[in-house]
Amino acid sequence: MLKDLLLKNRSYRRFRQEDRMSENELEELVGLTRLCASGRNAQALKYVIVNGEEECARVFPCLAWAGYLTDWAGPEEGERPAAYLVQVLDTRIEDNCLCDDGIQAQTLLLGAVERGRGGCVIKAFKNEPLRQILALPSYLKIMYVIALGTPVERVVLEDMKDGDYKYWRDAEGVHHVPKRKLEELIVR
Repeated sequence: MLKDLLLKNRSYRRFRQEDRMSENELEELVGLTRLCASGRNAQALKYVIVNGEEECARVFPCLAWAGYLTDWAGPEEGERPAAYLVQVLDTRIEDNCLCDDGIQAQTLLLGAVERGRGGCVIKAFKNEPLRQILALPSYLKIMYVIALGTPVERVVLEDMKDGDYKYWRDAEGVHHVPKRKLEELIVR
């Protein structure tokens, strides 16, 4: 059921790093994006697969993790992503992907959850260093980095209190994510 997948699909930031993801597994996830709707049917988004240990280690310092957790610099060695899918816009096809980037990122994450994996969509990255590491030509614009792996953290949803939407971690490392109540989402 979709609701069950959505409840499991959290922004996971800590993984079982040694549980690597194969090229085939990542290609299957990217294959799901072919089934997504696409503005003007341009299908201008593409993906760079990063799954080798050394390659992942080079990508990791280019990323910023969990901005609200100001005392946390990101996952420690052993809890870092097992792979990344770097979403790029091929500007030779289109220079605006409209909302395709979000649709495809969500599709990738739901596909990962369905396979017992998880991930986190990252928009905070050092663009130029990442471009160099991936040896991207100038016509490919990095949109998102999707960190993937087998999650090792517990993420719980809770009702938002007093409009405070900032996520937080408790003393046991449980990640708490406040969510607005349904009645706040509907304009009457």
